[in-house]
Amino acid sequence: MKHVRSSALSATALAISLMAATAASPATASAAGDQQPFLPDRIVSSTIPANGDLNPYGVAIVPRGFPAGGAIAAGDVIVSNFNNSTNVQGTGTTIVKLTPNGPVAPAGQATTFFQGPTGLGLTTALGVLRRGFVLVGNLPTSGGAIQRPGSLLFLDRNGNQIAPSPYTNGLDGPWDLTIDDEFDHARVFIANVDTGTVTRLNLAVASSGVAVTNAAEIASGYSVALNAAALILGPTGLAYDPESDTLYVASTNDNAIFAVPHAGSRTGSSGTGPVIFRDRHLRGPLALVFAPNGDLLTSNGDAVNADPTRPSEIVEFTKAGKFVREFNVDAAPGGAFGIGLAPISGDTVRSAWVDDNANDITVLDRKTQPGD
Repeated sequence: MKHVRSSALSATALAISLMAATAASPATASAAGDQQPFLPDRIVSSTIPANGDLNPYGVAIVPRGFPAGGAIAAGDVIVSNFNNSTNVQGTGTTIVKLTPNGPVAPAGQATTFFQGPTGLGLTTALGVLRRGFVLVGNLPTSGGAIQRPGSLLFLDRNGNQIAPSPYTNGLDGPWDLTIDDEFDHARVFIANVDTGTVTRLNLAVASSGVAVTNAAEIASGYSVALNAAALILGPTGLAYDPESDTLYVASTNDNAIFAVPHAGSRTGSSGTGPVIFRDRHLRGPLALVFAPNGDLLTSNGDAVNADPTRPSEIVEFTKAGKFVREFNVDAAPGGAFGIGLAPISGDTVRSAWVDDNANDITVLDRKTQPGD
């Protein structure tokens, strides 16, 4: 969401993992007869593919149960690029993939999963359906001007566009999304950055394809502003709690997190919904996801309320609006953007976050049981 070069896991766990602590005590290791590793299971890899696309935005982890036999598999991490090789915003055309137990990609060698035509600008709106499909938002620019309304692209597991691509009904600047996936049907919540609204799409999902059965605007009134460095500021990250039927919205220009009630069932707009978190730790919140402990994590893009001593952070807070912890991903402002979190096996959760400044992605696996 910036012009630079170039569900979950808690921020607390991320910070702890980077500094150590999966090692067993000497006595425990001796009793078990096997020393536990000290280093965290973590890799950093470039997001720059052969065509040179820059500015990684969206992050998604391919879920368990995803069909085999395609170009991506369960556990893979995919990343959408918003800029082209000359760093022009809204011109990135690629989704790259990383297989965490495979080789790290140097710059220019990230594996391309999807290569779209010129005229795209792939956004943070990136998600995966368990039946074998990928959704990605598109908001292109031309001559520095946003080309509304953008669209949502549907891809099969080999990175080919399928119907109903390009989908535009009810969308205007699809900037981020979250999916409530029920296998044969799904609800997709999409933040529209151009209009300051949120649209819910209801999908019918079969092994052979996807159909949109309903589109409804369920929230509105989030502030929007053009921004020289970030292109545009508006509603971005979304996180859905199916138990309470609440959608949480990270609104960048408002510098606040909102809660939309009855998000999965309402037929009209709730307005913005009430603010549930707004404090000094927010600096233009972007991506938004749930951690396994029920807290929310958001990435600070630093376009609002910037603090050079606390740049590029992921912030953890409770649904009741209590700040928990902040986690730094880059020494310069504007590096934090997309976050992906998903269980991959047993009690192990895979987390991934991009650094827009470095054009890379960090992937971390960690057990969620206390003491691990």
